[in-house]
Amino acid sequence: MDGKLKLLIVPEVAPLVLLYLLALRALAQVAHRQLLNSPSGAGPPDFSAPRAREYLDNLTAIGPRTVGSPENEVFAVNYLLEQIRAIERESTDAHKVSVDIQRPTGSFSIDFLGGFTSYYANVTNVVVKLEPQNGAEHAVLSNCHFDSVPNTPGASDDAVSCAVMLEILNTLSKSSEPLQHAVIFLFNGAEENILQASHGFITQHEWAKSIRAFINLEAAGVGGKELVFQTGPENPWLVQAYIVAAKHPFASVVAQEIFQSGIIPADTDFRIYRDFGNIPGIDLAFIENGYIYHTEYDTSDRISTDSIQRAGDNILAVLKYLATSDKLAKSFQYRHGNVVFFDVFGLFVLAYPARVGIIMNYITAAIAFFYLSKKILQPKTRVVHNLKKFFTAFGLALISWVCTLATVLVVAAFVSVIGRSLSWYTHFYVSVFLYGTVAASKLILVHTLAKKLLYKNMNEQCPGDIFFDASLMIWTVALAVITHLGLCSAFICTFWVAFPLLTKLMIHKEFSQKGATMKFVMMYMLGMFVPYLYMMYLSWTVFEMFTPIMGRSGSEIPPDAVLAGLIVVMTIILSSYFINFIYLVKSTKTTLITLAAVFVVTLILVCSGIFFPYSSDEANPKPKRVFLQHTSRRFHDLDGNVVKSDSGIWINGFDYNGISHITPHVPEINDTIRTPCEEQAPFCGLPWILPVHFMFRKNWYLPAPEIFPRSPIHFKLLSKELTPWNSLRLSFEVSGPSHMSLYVRPHEGSALSTWSLGDGTPVASVGGDYFVFYSHGLQASPWHFWVELTAPETHSHGIVSLAIAAHYFFGEDQKSPQLYALLERLPNWTFSSGWSCTYDLFVF
Repeated sequence: MDGKLKLLIVPEVAPLVLLYLLALRALAQVAHRQLLNSPSGAGPPDFSAPRAREYLDNLTAIGPRTVGSPENEVFAVNYLLEQIRAIERESTDAHKVSVDIQRPTGSFSIDFLGGFTSYYANVTNVVVKLEPQNGAEHAVLSNCHFDSVPNTPGASDDAVSCAVMLEILNTLSKSSEPLQHAVIFLFNGAEENILQASHGFITQHEWAKSIRAFINLEAAGVGGKELVFQTGPENPWLVQAYIVAAKHPFASVVAQEIFQSGIIPADTDFRIYRDFGNIPGIDLAFIENGYIYHTEYDTSDRISTDSIQRAGDNILAVLKYLATSDKLAKSFQYRHGNVVFFDVFGLFVLAYPARVGIIMNYITAAIAFFYLSKKILQPKTRVVHNLKKFFTAFGLALISWVCTLATVLVVAAFVSVIGRSLSWYTHFYVSVFLYGTVAASKLILVHTLAKKLLYKNMNEQCPGDIFFDASLMIWTVALAVITHLGLCSAFICTFWVAFPLLTKLMIHKEFSQKGATMKFVMMYMLGMFVPYLYMMYLSWTVFEMFTPIMGRSGSEIPPDAVLAGLIVVMTIILSSYFINFIYLVKSTKTTLITLAAVFVVTLILVCSGIFFPYSSDEANPKPKRVFLQHTSRRFHDLDGNVVKSDSGIWINGFDYNGISHITPHVPEINDTIRTPCEEQAPFCGLPWILPVHFMFRKNWYLPAPEIFPRSPIHFKLLSKELTPWNSLRLSFEVSGPSHMSLYVRPHEGSALSTWSLGDGTPVASVGGDYFVFYSHGLQASPWHFWVELTAPETHSHGIVSLAIAAHYFFGEDQKSPQLYALLERLPNWTFSSGWSCTYDLFVF
């Protein structure tokens, strides 16, 4: 060896490499042809962000817009109608604008949040159709929701989307160019009630039958770039349309598969249009700064004009594209498989059919397996020796990963046990210094020990080369398995196989030659540049989404364990092809000492409590979420007599820390008032607004005076009827506030066979009880429903327990003086949402 860097293409593998490159080129040509064959049309008129901001400011100025409140049902609706009528008056002769107010009543079951049934009455939809003067047979839907969760202005979720849609309607209506298809703008007024208004529209409105595709505008954060995080089902042409038309496309199939896995406790109207309308669509959401999502800080001034302009430019262009596309009318003909799509560092988006991705993935895996088999199985005289070395390295890599994960989780468990969970919530760098240093040092330590004990007499190059191959094998197996499972995110594994393999095939250097070491390292790093840079970019997006979610994921999931696990995964991925360098350097002592020092100092600071989890900073608040309900409960026996009653303020902290940080400020809120479970009552006798009891098992009940709502609930048994098939049908009438929850628990030996809700098949929630979420808009008639149960011949203690909870989210009944007083005492780094409610249990 003369010390010069050698470039070497392995002859046997060169044809496969060429095939891989040709396939990539063919894929690019197919995508290019699709772009050329796409309908172009004239560019849409300019979108005005200042005008959209004016819509946003006026809509949020109304205040919280809870379903059933005058703010939502009257003021917001009137404002939208006023703006729509003004737009209609200024529209050109090329278009016809039609407006409809829909107030549907309906019911459906959903497996979200453990499974429950939803019933709605007289919720509000404001629907606008923009179409050519001679009408249109087909339409594309654009959906937003103008309601908000209680006690929040809901600027990002979802007033800004409605403001953007108003301006898009205004812009399109002023264009002199007629559309080929109609554009339906749905301003739905009951999304926060778990997707009720969209269900009412897609299942009952006459215009719904013409819809061939939809765009849903949502938020999981405040401002920033809007991310396409769900598409389909199937219909690759729709993703391609977004990529072609959007001025600033930003999309990720990774986000889609994470969201649809259910690990994020959220859902959108996308599910309703997909499941009940069988319509393909695109789901977009703002994801930046999720710390203030669904809080009082979600105000219009926190959403930048640039974000509004970006969203408006994208959605306007995509809607215009779809409304002039020949494919929209025949959208079901293009339903042929899923699509792989991802943005490249925020610059542009790549997309190709999943079936093409499967072929590419298997070709890549085959090349890698061929390379490894050729290397291990030759020369034949050393096959057994080569296999032993290879699987030793393979096993060591896996052992180092397991040891790393175990060690980091032990640290996370220790931090959680001592009450310092979420120390990184406001200071993200703390998680890197605390868990990232442990992960990196553990990996290095395991391989340093292996180097000294197993490879001490081996040439430096040999273990480095073997561990590169071991990492390549792990990634290749992962690629094959994930592809076999049908996950489009397998493209990430393709990066981690293809680029390192090409680097290894093109660059061969004897590591022992000191003169070429630096050149080799530079070339090696250059070959790894794309997968490493992309993974860093993707990691930041994942952490940006998941870190705020840990502040609202309930009291049962240790957030430090979740974040520590994510950091371990990222560390393992990013270190996979650098393990071999541990065997090439002379010593790792300095690195290990530095990492250990950073970890120890950070751990001491975390244990001291210097990193307070929450922040009340006006510019960038990161509040703790606390829900407080002033509750009065009454438990009735089989004869209708009240056998027990109490009243108190029921308190739920939305994160793992519970109320530990609040106790110093409000001493009476402590573990002496932990809520006991009423075992005989459904859902522990507590007035859950949604069936999230399994996420919030730690809650508190502070005794308080009984409340007397001015609009109390009325629950009446109308009839008891024995059916011909020996079931007992109980019919009820209920009237009360706009939000109520019904809980049903059949007694032992009884079974709930059918009811008048949903599709007639009762859906049990986690734990076995049945949960019905009810809401209504204005002037709703009393709620009538029936349940049918099979029962044993003797049932002296009744066959079923029914409980009804009434929630007062607005108006004069919302907050009692005691609740007001307690809310005032909570520290300013909390977001406290409070309301009054009642709980009544009956036995039949």
